[in-house]
Amino acid sequence: MHSHDHPHTHAPADSPEETLALLRYLLQHNRHHAEELHELAHNVDDGAAHTLLHEAVDALQESNDKLAAALAALGEG
Repeated sequence: MHSHDHPHTHAPADSPEETLALLRYLLQHNRHHAEELHELAHNVDDGAAHTLLHEAVDALQESNDKLAAALAALGEG
C-alpha cells in the first residue's frame, strides 16, 4: 500500500495530448487503488464489510474498464 503524499487535484488539460496523458495516469492510478482495496478486503473478516469491499473493487474495475475504453476510443488502445 502507498501513502497519499500526492495531491488529487489536477488542472484541466490544455491540449488533447495532455488529456490523453492525464487519462493514462488516472487509469494506472485507479488500477493501483483497486489492487490495494482488494488486498484490504481480504483482511476484513466481517461478512457484510468483506462483501461490500469486494463490490467496491468490482465497481472500481468497471470504472477502469470505461476509462480504458475511452482511451481506446481516442486511439490509445
